[in-house]
Amino acid sequence: MGVTRKTLEKKVSQGEKIAMVTAYDYPTAKLAEEAGAEILLVGDSLGMVILGYESTIPVTLEDMLHHTKAVTRGAKQSMVVADLPFLIAHLSTVEALKAAGKLMQEGLAYGVKLEGGDAILDKIKALTEAGIPVMGHLGLTPQSVNQLGGYVIQGREEPAVKKLLMEAKAVEEAGAFALVLECVPEELAKEITDILSIPVIGIGAGRNTDGQVLVLHDLLGMGGDWSPSFVKRFASVGNTMLVGLQQYVQEVKGQTFPSEEHVIHLKEEVKLALYGGRVDGIS
Repeated sequence: MGVTRKTLEKKVSQGEKIAMVTAYDYPTAKLAEEAGAEILLVGDSLGMVILGYESTIPVTLEDMLHHTKAVTRGAKQSMVVADLPFLIAHLSTVEALKAAGKLMQEGLAYGVKLEGGDAILDKIKALTEAGIPVMGHLGLTPQSVNQLGGYVIQGREEPAVKKLLMEAKAVEEAGAFALVLECVPEELAKEITDILSIPVIGIGAGRNTDGQVLVLHDLLGMGGDWSPSFVKRFASVGNTMLVGLQQYVQEVKGQTFPSEEHVIHLKEEVKLALYGGRVDGIS
């Protein structure tokens, strides 16, 4: 077996930070695992990153299942966690159990991630009691972007701070094995990390969480020129890809590709038997 919740707990107890990254397909899963990421998140951010939607809301369970299958085929050791898409966690407990079970049984995910606090505590409890590992997600929850009024920092005012503290503890008590904190002040993230016994993974939550998560396409520079202020671009793969594609198009149009080294020829005896060596293009 690869990375489990016990693996994560041991790393945290030893002071080692956890690296988590999104992965949406077989090749990115293989690369992220080879790089040493302990957790691969099949995030519903694939709606924007891969499918071109403006938010995560249109992403379906079928979309998540399709990409989770691809990621688990590429990752053999890393923990794979799949997002439960929009609204499912707010439907009946039976619907949530069926959807999460599908992502585990068919998608082979280790567990699922649920966005939200008080409103979904009963679902977290039911899923964990059914043997489904649950990762919580508080702070900026993209599935609630319309209600939140956009992609804005959470937990800046005293009432919001108190609410997030209470919800974080409640998510842990409901059975979550880890918690993602997104776009909250560093001080609040540190306090939440200190009061919880489960690993806390931050994204735009400062330096004091137990680990960090970023969208793979953001950290590799594949998502365009703009990225959130909390993202560090570790490579510019998008530019490299663009240059390569431009050169390909130019050489096709300039008739310099394919060249002789890229051409497959018939054997001489076959050419003679079929064409007598006299057909255009056959020398």
